[in-house]
Amino acid sequence: MCGVVTRRGALPSPPYDVVVVGAGVVGSALARELARYPGLRVALLDAQDDVGQGSSKANTAILHTGFDAVPGSLEARLVREGARLLADYAKESGIPVEPVGALLVAWDEEQLAALPRLAEKAERNEYRDTRLLDAAELHESEPHLGPGALGALHVPGESIICSWTTTLAYATQAVRHGVDLHLNSRVGEVSREGDLHVLATDRGPLRTRWLVNAAGLHADTLDRALGHDDFTVTPRRGQLLVFDKFARDLVRHILLPVPTALGKGVLVAPTVYGNVLLGPTAEDLSDKRATLSTADGLALLREKGRRILPALLDEEVTAVYAGLRAATEHEDYRISAHPEQAYVTVGGIRSTGLTASLAIAAYVTSLLAESGLDLGPAAPLEPVRMPNLGEAFPRPYQRSELIAADPEYGVLVCHCERVSRGEIRDALAATVPPAGLDGLRRRTRARAGRCQGFYCGAAVRELLEAAQPFEGTRP
Repeated sequence: MCGVVTRRGALPSPPYDVVVVGAGVVGSALARELARYPGLRVALLDAQDDVGQGSSKANTAILHTGFDAVPGSLEARLVREGARLLADYAKESGIPVEPVGALLVAWDEEQLAALPRLAEKAERNEYRDTRLLDAAELHESEPHLGPGALGALHVPGESIICSWTTTLAYATQAVRHGVDLHLNSRVGEVSREGDLHVLATDRGPLRTRWLVNAAGLHADTLDRALGHDDFTVTPRRGQLLVFDKFARDLVRHILLPVPTALGKGVLVAPTVYGNVLLGPTAEDLSDKRATLSTADGLALLREKGRRILPALLDEEVTAVYAGLRAATEHEDYRISAHPEQAYVTVGGIRSTGLTASLAIAAYVTSLLAESGLDLGPAAPLEPVRMPNLGEAFPRPYQRSELIAADPEYGVLVCHCERVSRGEIRDALAATVPPAGLDGLRRRTRARAGRCQGFYCGAAVRELLEAAQPFEGTRP
């Protein structure tokens, strides 16, 4: 029995067993995990018109090892477990991953002295593959690195991944196994009606026996609506520059600075799409909607990038974006169960949430069971196979056998990213179809190349508008 995907109209009146608020990477992973229990009636709710529209869509897309997490913390444990789970899931689901490794680069004597301590910290986090490089080894590993680097810590296990496809895969699998996905459903007040939570949303009330708060930037607001004051989310803006694919040969690893209290700092990283990222900034704000880039922020990135990889600044920038991370006053995740309320908070999940997502989902599900939710018998999930958007993997236009079976895969619409009509058609007919052009871009890369849709925009829009309505249908 498949679930439904809705974006408008009244929400269902019968109560759910569990509602997960927030369809980011963590909320979608939770919905997928709960879908293992077919006896449960589950809904995934989000204020936006698509999954992964918040912090999940605007990060550096790194699959972390957890080498630099706070030893002994819940985050360290879940990142460590989640990295293994997600690596296996990506292979099963066709999510592109490239194990490029990372270099923490020391630019002064103080940073150089910190590298052995970071290696020791990695050991305490059960990651034992780090290696110290001197200046000569470092520059041999990264020939285009700027002058003045004194050494580095090599972390070979760090990888790059497609964060968007990961979130979409989780949501797709959840819906195919009975979870209802309700979008455009912003939660306002929360009240009680007997043993039920009543969520007041933009689309009317929704009732549920158990409530899971995975609302990301707004998790503290929902937590307070339930009577708790455990943490405050301070949106931390990260602005990033995306450089053209011609820049890809300039960098072989993820180039990290020695981390500070504000995070991992400005990095240079390849992407699975063949681009190069420079960023992010780390600006603590009060506005949870402040996702605009700024002249000062981009100037700072260029200044940092000029030192790290000088030749990068000569390459074309194809996109600029900014995301908000759900930073709190605590160093660790804020995951807690409130059995008396049939409620679980999943807050303070920062940039490591992508890596830890499957482990967080398993952990929260165990908290629900310990708190009194009868999960019932589990059933295996049928695997999903997602379109692989990675530049290092064969794309449909390169597969003669695919084109022979369906010529639409040989008709390119977006030439910058080499996206075919067949791929766009498939995305529009998928279990969780896009609501608009931005969602279609994240599913196919159409309009994401160096021309940013200047040449293909009209053709892509025509295909989108010609698609059959999906509202309320069962995949």
